[in-house]
Amino acid sequence: MSSAVSQTAVAVDRAARRVPAMGGLNATLLRIELMRVLRNKRTMIFTLLMPALFYFIFGVGQDYSGENAGRGNVSAYIMISMAAYGAMIAATGGGAMVATERAQGWSRQLRLTPLSPVVYVFVKMLTSMMLGALAVVVVFVFGAFTKAHMDTATLWVVTALIAWAGSIVFASFGLFMGYLLPSENVMQVIGPGLAVLAFAGGLFVPLTDGSTLQKIAQFTPMYGISSLAHAPLTGDSFQWTWVANVAAWLLIFGGGAVWRFRKDTARV
Repeated sequence: MSSAVSQTAVAVDRAARRVPAMGGLNATLLRIELMRVLRNKRTMIFTLLMPALFYFIFGVGQDYSGENAGRGNVSAYIMISMAAYGAMIAATGGGAMVATERAQGWSRQLRLTPLSPVVYVFVKMLTSMMLGALAVVVVFVFGAFTKAHMDTATLWVVTALIAWAGSIVFASFGLFMGYLLPSENVMQVIGPGLAVLAFAGGLFVPLTDGSTLQKIAQFTPMYGISSLAHAPLTGDSFQWTWVANVAAWLLIFGGGAVWRFRKDTARV
């Protein structure tokens, strides 16, 4: 009799501990993560205001702002660059906040729940991309009310969506760095690193075809995103190597984030 009761108790315990559908993904977790990001005033200022300020400095008050850039003007080209840069900063910063969670022991605590590592990384990346979307919207709104011009409304929508979609690469990058670096050093390393990646990828300064810098840039994380976002405006022919660049870096950073999450919590 006691053996039957014991077996029943074990069965009930296993059922209670069964991993939920979709690895524990739910709207409540996503909402909590998003609210935590939006409450960080410093993050909001740097990710929403700085790219818009850079656009005003380099894209509005310059003599070259109204010059032709294909299917729009130079001001629109710079607007796209600053939107992509803002999304990159926002997504990276949102992901890198995991470094603070590590220091507080929160990520190890999550390993006691049914939440799978892949779902946890996915939620973090999705939250970071939502913040990146805000950065893109702010820059494009400023551009619409200043000197930025594109020939059709479709160009505005397409370039904004590409600039935002590319932020997924840097959401995973932020997570990877957040797990790789200690909390007191993560932003000091990431900040200058993002500026270097933006310049190296041709986000701020167009790269000359066939140049040494252009050949090197093809292997940097920002190159594919920058090329894809600017192509509808400049009229450059689409190249699959741009997509391959984005996919490769997403796989590297995303895989690295999952690996570090598992390693960081392996002793729980």
